[in-house]
Amino acid sequence: MKTSFLTFVSALALGAAAATAEEVRVYNWSDYIDEALLTKFEEETGIKLIYDVFDSNDVLETKMLAGNSGYDVVVPTGAFLQRQIAAGVFQKLDTSKLSNKGNMWDMVEARTATYDPGNAYSINYMWGTTGLGVNVAKVKEVLGEDAPIDSLALIFDPANMEKLASCGVQILDASDEMIPAALAYLGEDPTSQDKDVLAKAEPVLAAIAPYVQKFHSSEYINALANGDICVAMGWSGDVLQARDRAAEADNGVEIAYNAPSEGALMWFDQMAIPADAPNPEAAHTFLNFIMDAQNMADASNYVYYANGNKASQPLLEEDVIGDPAIYPSEATMENFYTVSPYPPKVQRVVTRMWTKIKSGT
Repeated sequence: MKTSFLTFVSALALGAAAATAEEVRVYNWSDYIDEALLTKFEEETGIKLIYDVFDSNDVLETKMLAGNSGYDVVVPTGAFLQRQIAAGVFQKLDTSKLSNKGNMWDMVEARTATYDPGNAYSINYMWGTTGLGVNVAKVKEVLGEDAPIDSLALIFDPANMEKLASCGVQILDASDEMIPAALAYLGEDPTSQDKDVLAKAEPVLAAIAPYVQKFHSSEYINALANGDICVAMGWSGDVLQARDRAAEADNGVEIAYNAPSEGALMWFDQMAIPADAPNPEAAHTFLNFIMDAQNMADASNYVYYANGNKASQPLLEEDVIGDPAIYPSEATMENFYTVSPYPPKVQRVVTRMWTKIKSGT
């Protein structure tokens, strides 16, 4: 899921004549679209686009649950979407207004149905996995040529972590991702919400916590790119950003991203229309625009994330569609899992566990 810091809030207009034109307000993750598409939308539709950005699901959820956000299209991550649908935050899509709906990828829609039954309330924008970002040279220097860079053992085996601490390891500050990963490492069901099963993750995480440089959900991008750390458990797109930044800097740092062989969490960023959207008609126009094969390809080619639009795939650049870190093989994808929000009582247990693990008490 997209996690870079809030960098801008922009409003695009076609000039003074557009001041009184119909408008649509979109709220998306920061640095998550080719801005040329925003201009293209206005030129093709004549609808003024107000495009604002956020940097965390919590920020979005607070605004959505409070109501009267003023937005016509928002982009929550799947698990948050599920909770928000239950709270009545979104309206069902009118598919008669979405002529490009047939472009969507049935494999992705089968998985997003976990959060949005029948995909009645949302469309997929981008998706990715949670996995291992590795400074290949440093890790092999510490652990040897046979270092398990595609296995959760890299971070969950305390013997490995004790050695890797010398070059730096950062892990997501995300209990709903790290606990399932620890369960996958143990061979348990990572999607379990059984308190007894979840408890099995605590000793695994507690054993490695002393060797974790930082629990954080965005700082690892620059830390990996600069060579300040050698391993991060993070989101695929962020690790790939680190890889590309290192390559552009030509600093001798080679970053690789691997979805763990034991299974990786697959996440989805979904576009949905709030129940109280000021202009649901224009919102549908925007969603249909995004579902155009060329437009979606342009978005993915810009941000280097996989999307849920099957028709866009022939239009993707080779270094996007041909990169298994972005578009894994079907065999690899069969090993991915999705998780649902924990019920309140279970969430309290998970929160206490995570706080205890991070504090070491």
